[in-house]
Amino acid sequence: MAKDQTQCARDEDLTGQLGTTLRHFMHLESTSAALLVVASLLALAWANSPWSAGYEHLWETGLSVRLGDIGLSMNLHHWVNDGLMVVFFFVVGLEVRRELAVGELTDRRRTVVPLIAGAGGLIVPALLYLMLNPSGEAARGWGVVIGTDTAFLLGMLALVGPTVSTQLRIFLLTLTVIDDIVAVSVIGVAYTDQLELGPLVVAAVALVGIFVLDRVKVWRAAPYVLLVLIAWVATLGAGLHASIAGMLAGLLVPAAEPTRAQMEVATSRFRAFRQSPLPTLQRETRDELTRTISVNERLQESLHVPTSYLIVPVFALANAGVDLRDGVLGEALSSPVTWGVVIGLVLGKTLGIGAGAYAATRTGLGRLPQGVGGGHVLGGAALSGIGFTVALLITTLAFESETLQRDAVVGVLISVVLASALGWVIFQVAARFLGQRDAALPKLLSPPVDPDRDHIYGDEDAEVTLVEYLDYECPFCARATGTANEVRDYFGSRIRYVVRHLPLAQHPHAELAALAVEAAARQGRFWEMHRHLFNHQDQLEHQDLAGYAADLELDVEQFVRDMEDPDLAEHVRQDMASADASGARGTPTFFIGNRRHEGRYDARTLIAALERSATTEAPRLGTRTRR
Repeated sequence: MAKDQTQCARDEDLTGQLGTTLRHFMHLESTSAALLVVASLLALAWANSPWSAGYEHLWETGLSVRLGDIGLSMNLHHWVNDGLMVVFFFVVGLEVRRELAVGELTDRRRTVVPLIAGAGGLIVPALLYLMLNPSGEAARGWGVVIGTDTAFLLGMLALVGPTVSTQLRIFLLTLTVIDDIVAVSVIGVAYTDQLELGPLVVAAVALVGIFVLDRVKVWRAAPYVLLVLIAWVATLGAGLHASIAGMLAGLLVPAAEPTRAQMEVATSRFRAFRQSPLPTLQRETRDELTRTISVNERLQESLHVPTSYLIVPVFALANAGVDLRDGVLGEALSSPVTWGVVIGLVLGKTLGIGAGAYAATRTGLGRLPQGVGGGHVLGGAALSGIGFTVALLITTLAFESETLQRDAVVGVLISVVLASALGWVIFQVAARFLGQRDAALPKLLSPPVDPDRDHIYGDEDAEVTLVEYLDYECPFCARATGTANEVRDYFGSRIRYVVRHLPLAQHPHAELAALAVEAAARQGRFWEMHRHLFNHQDQLEHQDLAGYAADLELDVEQFVRDMEDPDLAEHVRQDMASADASGARGTPTFFIGNRRHEGRYDARTLIAALERSATTEAPRLGTRTRR
């Protein structure tokens, strides 16, 4: 799903747990699932109607794109499978790169259980399929059962899963990343018969070019898109399925968080434009704003809607139309290929993912996400048996026989129904007998604000409370952006502002900075050091911190000794444990009173949320003021 800004999401329960991009992705995919169902039913109805010849004729229609003697010529079916689906896999690659760089997968510990479960969800289905189809052309269909359709998975999870399933969604998305990478690798390796060396070299050079663009910090999207197009055409000429070019290209497009320096430059440009709205300043301001968002996320933003709402449904329309008349359905239901696909996807995914997750947690290799139980995992594993998009694509590559293709497609369609039903049953059983209902992060502050421990700015009996979990290297935290100042200025004595530490792993100096501000607190200068650190976010080395202590006229020797005090390190660890228990996963995370704030965290939004809480917050005892 992202960046330090991890407080926006699909709905009120998802908000504040996932990045904006991941939220947007999940909303699109859930809606796309409905379009997939409609497109599939339309394809089946059309292929089994009196107008079925028109369905076949449409997808066999040729389309050529030429420039002089150079060009591509394919029928519409191949343009969909070998052209439009490249965009689909390119977006998948972009998502994987972003998650690895700035998203949920930056903490590699979170990937252990999904990795092992995902491996089980690949191996067991393939083995079950091969047990029923051990030889001949039918054996080539083992790849059909290894992939999961993320769009359908998320859509069905919204329909039949827990009421709130945010943490389970993260787990399943991580798992499908593994599925996607392996599935595309299988397409590129197992289902490629002959390679042409020349075009393959061109494709490799184009992909290396994307890597070089990343290294030299090219921020415009156009050069990346041009090289992706070259890689796609060359891959087609080489004899590889073009989906592998899409996935690899997406994995190479850089994803990164906006830096403080970029934000400051963009802000200064905007202020200059506001004072002097000239065309040249407008262009410069637009460029600086664009530069702050990585190429990866800009391309995702541009491609998600057409991919989810157009490309994937069109793919379903082109591939799900199987003529089941004249006894064809009966023949398919007696085919080992059909039942190999059904058993592999429905039973194999459920057993493979469930067993893999169980083994990983029981052996201590990893743990399930907070709020996710064994029943949730098993229900999600059953829904992972919806292989639709990838399964249909591999079907067209695995079999030359139209009969085997037909049997496999019937198996894929049956699997969608059975996997969805099995997932619903498992979720119902888990809710009723195991008490595993919601799969979400906690929302309440744990422990509550403690005046004898927490750092409080304002009166302890103030009308409203704003708690912030922060990281001194986070460019989006309230002090860095000025949000905290605006909120405090608005409320005045009516607010108490509380700070707790959540140093993130991707910020190497954040924990050291947290120790520094705690050491300053021992000399009564917490808030002065707090402001100083945010004013110097890019200078947080040991010697810098000692220099700041001198600037604040602290006893520097005592300050340095206190920074090494295990009690201060324990204080920071307790704050981090509190963040985990309260459902805070990124910075900044805000709590309005004792409840986690969900949604945007600009000053205006926080002020509105605090005003709403003022009518429900109980008065607090105590009159001491800390600043």
